[in-house]
Amino acid sequence: MGAVFELDGVVEGHSQVSPPSSRAVFLTDLLVERAPETSLAPGRRLEPVHLHGVTDTSIHLCLPAERGAELTDRGWGEPHQYEDFGTEFMIYGPRDERELEFILVLVRESIGFARGL
Repeated sequence: MGAVFELDGVVEGHSQVSPPSSRAVFLTDLLVERAPETSLAPGRRLEPVHLHGVTDTSIHLCLPAERGAELTDRGWGEPHQYEDFGTEFMIYGPRDERELEFILVLVRESIGFARGL
């Protein structure tokens, strides 16, 4: 999922809320969340997405509740086990290139949600 860190305006870091093997997606232009429901680490540096370690290729991300519910209904993921706002979701790891492309779309959506787009 290295393609995530090739997206414009994104920098890789250590997740503030996930195990050390997880990689956080931080934004170069927005350090603080505009609303707590857009970050996996409310009150800390904005972290709209993090990728889990090499043995678990799932990701956690924030999306509008309706969009996340749609993805859950379609079998792409489930609500985050520690959700606070109903906007935190766990998305299953991709199994092939087609699914990877879709996951990248979801990461872009999460970044847009964090930016208020």
